[in-house]
Amino acid sequence: MTRHHHYIGGEWVAGCAEAPNVNPSDTSDIVGLYAQADAALARQAIAAAAQASPAWAASTPQQRFDVLDAVGAELLARRQELGELLAREEGKTLPEAIGEVARAGMIFKFFAGEALRTPGDLLPSVRPGVGVEVFRQPVGVVGLITPWNFPIAIPAWKIAPALAYGNCVVFKPADLVPGSAWHLAEILSRTALPKGAFNLVMGPGSEVGQTLVEHPDVRAISFTGSVATGRRIIAAAAARGAKVQCEMGGKNPLVVLDDANLAQAVEVAAQGAYFSTGQRCTASSKLIVTDGVHDRFVDALRARLEGLKIGHALRAGIDIGPVVDARQLAGNLAHLETARAEGAGAIWGGEAVARDTEGYFQLPALVAQTTPEMAVNRQEIFGPVASVLRARDYDHALHLANDTEFGLAAGICTTSLKHATHFRLHAQAGMVMVNLPTAGVDYHVPFGGTKASSYGPREQGRHAAEFYTTVKTAYLQS
Repeated sequence: MTRHHHYIGGEWVAGCAEAPNVNPSDTSDIVGLYAQADAALARQAIAAAAQASPAWAASTPQQRFDVLDAVGAELLARRQELGELLAREEGKTLPEAIGEVARAGMIFKFFAGEALRTPGDLLPSVRPGVGVEVFRQPVGVVGLITPWNFPIAIPAWKIAPALAYGNCVVFKPADLVPGSAWHLAEILSRTALPKGAFNLVMGPGSEVGQTLVEHPDVRAISFTGSVATGRRIIAAAAARGAKVQCEMGGKNPLVVLDDANLAQAVEVAAQGAYFSTGQRCTASSKLIVTDGVHDRFVDALRARLEGLKIGHALRAGIDIGPVVDARQLAGNLAHLETARAEGAGAIWGGEAVARDTEGYFQLPALVAQTTPEMAVNRQEIFGPVASVLRARDYDHALHLANDTEFGLAAGICTTSLKHATHFRLHAQAGMVMVNLPTAGVDYHVPFGGTKASSYGPREQGRHAAEFYTTVKTAYLQS
């Protein structure tokens, strides 16, 4: 069994324990054993990052570009190999997994370019003979805590800008998917980064994550995960004056109007709600359909779901892989039982199913004839489950779309420019899609939401500089 260590201060360091990385498509397949850290190892990684911080902060844009561009190039060259690993450990289908690795590679290349164009301003003062320079400097040591559903793309979109702007990193990946994180760390270990500029510490959030959040030398925390954990991180980090960036989930509506192209709307809903096993914070888990097309849409989406192939993530022709683990599967099934108990009129699919390997397979579920107050329409399920709400008209549909504590993504299917324009302006979400799945975003533009979905500056694109840098204003008398 292959053993994988932490990466701290430029060295591979054994942990205080080990944990198996289990393939959710075949639980007899152990991807490897991965070291587990405690608070002491987390503090060691923070100390290494703090020691390296002055040198990396003083590095040139060209040095940063060279490191990030090399990482991006290697990820792209190894997308097949690393995609297979990602599909094994997380359960995405192989094409989705390869696409995610490629996305990570492009993110590193994008931020390599951003390292060369860190923004700033040279302005005249209101006082004669005085010049004003406004420029950005790195924050210092940043702690990055990532989820299991995108094991390499989300780490990439946190690590790449952190390094591009001269920060040093302590990275804690999700316990369920350490493999992709470890390989990313291994690639970074062979670059020209100073020892300690990047550190990988694997282990439980109660030990490693909590240490990152509370340690005074960690000047910024970027977290993607649950609302409950995110709110605890926000409170703890804010109490000591650290910067915080949290992405915490969604209950994303997709509105389908009477004038929508029905075939297009069904495909938008199927891809947004069910692909990647619905395990995306941007998944379209609440489908809001107006009266005139409601029944035809539901029938057509049911037919589309019946044609999807569920199975081992590495097999050819599979549309949807397994749920990530037994706990997630049990939670999905419990949500469907709650929907039945609350009076949902119709539920198609959703059963756990057996395949020729022991895994966590579930049929996609469509829950129809629901009401807005039902849990299935209010709680993030994070599985292949979508509910349907009937709306009287566009105004009612918009009200139902905004009737949620979340505000990450929202979508609409319509051929009306009037309604598309109004929805773009009035949907209470950080990202709006028209005739496109809510799950599916570009890497060079901002990512983030409103309300309970997000806190702090946006991720990705040039807007990442808002979190990973501080602004300094300098005055000079000539």
